[in-house]
Amino acid sequence: MLGLTWSAIDLEAGTLRVVASLQLIAGELVSVEPKTDRDRRTVALPPATVALLRRHRADQARRRLVMGEAWPTGEIVCDRGDGHPMNPTTLSRVFARIAAAAGVSGTRFHDLRHAYATTLLAANVHPKVVSDALGHSSAAFTMDTYQHLLPSLSHTAAAAIEAALGEHLG
Repeated sequence: MLGLTWSAIDLEAGTLRVVASLQLIAGELVSVEPKTDRDRRTVALPPATVALLRRHRADQARRRLVMGEAWPTGEIVCDRGDGHPMNPTTLSRVFARIAAAAGVSGTRFHDLRHAYATTLLAANVHPKVVSDALGHSSAAFTMDTYQHLLPSLSHTAAAAIEAALGEHLG
């Protein structure tokens, strides 16, 4: 997320392309290309996220005008307020405070990725779609990783077969 640039977002289409990440290497923030082709992916955005990104972009444009030439030349989406990229450690600390205030101490920022996957699978989104969004190597890997969290999936399958064949089963 911290490596996301505006050129990787299509607000009209409601998508973003994962084309870089931001990593702290030897004390410096470095933009790094994804390791594999699966890591390079396009993710569909919910309309509420698109609206939030539009507001954020407008706010960022206002800050850019105020700062003038002091604003860096990059087009980073998640800046620290002055156009410069946010340090991943800072994001982790800020998120830890937000999580604690929300009553979920110990939740890491990366745990949002797991919540995203679990929520989609619980909503019966096809595992291949979830796998693609996460950049996993296969839907099988996604299911192996998350299925134990969703025991209700087997009940959903039983209900589906009952609905499809109900009168023929008894």
